[in-house]
Amino acid sequence: MPDRPEIVCICGSTRFVDEMRAANRDLTFAGVIVVAPGVFLRAEDHEADEFITNEQKTALGALHLRKIDLADRVLVVNPGGYIGESTSREIAYARATGKPISFTDPV
Repeated sequence: MPDRPEIVCICGSTRFVDEMRAANRDLTFAGVIVVAPGVFLRAEDHEADEFITNEQKTALGALHLRKIDLADRVLVVNPGGYIGESTSREIAYARATGKPISFTDPV
């Protein structure tokens, strides 16, 4: 028996915030520790862009890589198989660090 619950890092486009929240909920109810994006920026959120600088966006991206470091595995939330540029970078990072990766939809 493991000495702690599994840790899963959720990755994916922030356009899928509802799907990420559902995955987070389902994993949490299954006894998994979930790390996920804490800020959801989307192109249509013009108001958010006024308050979050490019430096902050860069810092959030780097922070998410550290979340991948903490995780036992990565779950990519990719409805319809969609994977954007940031998520592609996160997948490449997870692979480079040897993290198992699964997807909610076929790639």
